[in-house]
Amino acid sequence: MPARIIDWSARLPELLADIGELVTCESPTSDIAAGLRCAELVDALGARLLGPKAERIADAAGRVHLRWRFGAGDRVLILGHYDTVWPIGSLATHPFAVSGDGVMTGPGCFDMKTGLVQLFHAAAAQDRLDGLTILVTGDEETGSAGSQALIEAEARRVRAALVLEASEGGALKSARKGVATYDVEIGGRASHAGLQPHLGVNTTVELAHQVLAIASIADASAGTTVTPTVAASGTTRNTVPDAARLLVDVRVATAAEQKRVDAELRALTPVLPKASVRVNDGPRRPPLPESASAPLLARARRLWAELGHGELGAVAVGGGSDGNLTAGVGTPTLDGLGAAGGGAHADDEHVLVGEIPRRTALVAALIAELLGEE
Repeated sequence: MPARIIDWSARLPELLADIGELVTCESPTSDIAAGLRCAELVDALGARLLGPKAERIADAAGRVHLRWRFGAGDRVLILGHYDTVWPIGSLATHPFAVSGDGVMTGPGCFDMKTGLVQLFHAAAAQDRLDGLTILVTGDEETGSAGSQALIEAEARRVRAALVLEASEGGALKSARKGVATYDVEIGGRASHAGLQPHLGVNTTVELAHQVLAIASIADASAGTTVTPTVAASGTTRNTVPDAARLLVDVRVATAAEQKRVDAELRALTPVLPKASVRVNDGPRRPPLPESASAPLLARARRLWAELGHGELGAVAVGGGSDGNLTAGVGTPTLDGLGAAGGGAHADDEHVLVGEIPRRTALVAALIAELLGEE
């Protein structure tokens, strides 16, 4: 089932206008009201290009996730998110702009509002949409706690998932590490640091022991990082602290490593007598292995070449996305189909405007081929 032949370069002004509308509607994950305003725009964009408005699915936090299902919607899932890491007011310092040398800037332009616009325009290029499901969520940047079950349920229904997250220097993402986060609570006993320090159980000292133990769980040869990040202990200079907290970020390439690290973290024991250690949280996203993307990547590379664009790169990355969740339930998944550019979450976030037509054409071709298969 071919997509309609479209001159995507001629469509670029329309694509840029739609991207600009989304980027200038700030939508940090933490601001539910702002997210709802952006969800309205995404819903309107989908309705304008595809016909129906979305089914709105609210989670326990009040965030809205948008789903379009065409026919049985059981062949292809296209996945994106409208939330960003940028706080309200970021447009004042990072305005939406397109420079004369073809670089777009603005909060969330790269991650991933350009990808959302590519998604809807590529879907609108199809002769028929039967078998397609589009899911746009509002909490990806904080770990998809409210949308994970929905994403996994939709992924189980389809044969393939296409994720419109931004690319890595133009390359697709052939693999992603699994992500786990931990909150380590350390308990002790307070006492006066000058009068009776010997009566206290010092959680700052225990924290130091635990930081070293946790960091040692990493395994560079396996690509496993275990990174102590935020730490806090104590309240005043002259008091032996009785409580400490440590946040830990874990990235793993395999499910076996995710399981090993989880077990070792939960086996932590205090070093100081009468101190306590409690490990909370755990795995958030399973790994997206190269085996999950390989067939779709081969297809994308062939289509990219047929479109006249030469070779299409692919890389394995450490960051997670909702593609980890679709791959985690066994659905073939290809990620990084969105914008080409760089600087995600950073001051230099940008999109290469000239790549937008080419990448939209690739997504349209992938959708058409996948929907057309029996």
